Amino acid sequence: MFTLQDVALPILAAPMAGGASTPELVAAVAAAGGFGSLAAGYRTATAMSEQIAATRKLTDRPFGVNLFVPAASDPAVLAGLPAYREELRPDAERLGARLPEEIPADDEDWAAKIAALLADPVPVVSYTFGLPTPAEAEALAAVGTAQVATVTSVAEARAAAELGMSALAVQGPEAGGHRGTHSVAAAPGTEPLLTLLAEVRAAVGLPIIAAGGIGDGPAIAAALTAGAAAVQLGTAYLLADEAGTAAGHRAALRSPEFTETAITRAFTGRAARGLRNSFIDRHAGRAPYAYPEVHHLTAPLRQAASRAGDVQSMHLWAGTAFRSARPGPAAEITAELWRAV
Repeated sequence: MFTLQDVALPILAAPMAGGASTPELVAAVAAAGGFGSLAAGYRTATAMSEQIAATRKLTDRPFGVNLFVPAASDPAVLAGLPAYREELRPDAERLGARLPEEIPADDEDWAAKIAALLADPVPVVSYTFGLPTPAEAEALAAVGTAQVATVTSVAEARAAAELGMSALAVQGPEAGGHRGTHSVAAAPGTEPLLTLLAEVRAAVGLPIIAAGGIGDGPAIAAALTAGAAAVQLGTAYLLADEAGTAAGHRAALRSPEFTETAITRAFTGRAARGLRNSFIDRHAGRAPYAYPEVHHLTAPLRQAASRAGDVQSMHLWAGTAFRSARPGPAAEITAELWRAV
């Protein structure tokens, strides 16, 4: 079974759902001695399997697949969707987008994804937003798949350890994109990554992958010195040649127009960090804690904003170290990061 010791460089490219993570990015980071994961979030099981096949054509090195763990939303919370839909209508009309009046249930095609990964195993499966059932974890372990849980607190780390996870991706508040809390409504912790690493290490004896706000050599060194077995970087790869990052997102990451990041639920209902723009400011504190329902509600608006290059209305996920992101081949980015440690 795969372990972190099988990776030449302790640098992992984070799985970034929504298109940024590609088979080409995973293969390029692997070629440099690191490790990458495909993002199966928002994809069907069939689409996930297609990406796995594409990655295998590009590399014979180990890689992972990240799953979003589905959870049922509280009906009382869902009652707030109509009001938020009305608040968003002016944005949608300006962009020529039509907001859905009805949002169907979405379980992330979970059962089919688990079945596919059991029938055609990959070296590593990681989880975001929760944990698999004991039976699912046991079945994946039986086919030789190492499993990694994303955790944001000591309580989540203990639950993952009890389930038999192989390692933990400890995600600090500095991370770009969604905070991987196991509860949609949970207020994400604010302990800095290095503090959270120390707390988790004291509570759980599993290998730790440090994630969140790591964008350069000194930050990598600090995490490894703090006891992490490896580091996971997402924002650092958003400008990579092989990343599927949208053009507007790429431009915003390099633009002096954006000077800070902010945590918001406005785009998806889950707490997520991105470049602070007018959409975040305009809708701060207004979205119900309903995921993935808010994600589906705003999807047409976000797609229209991306097509129009309207960076003030796009979800520009980025961690606090976004200024460290550099363009270029992912293999060179990986090598440069390691040389700077």
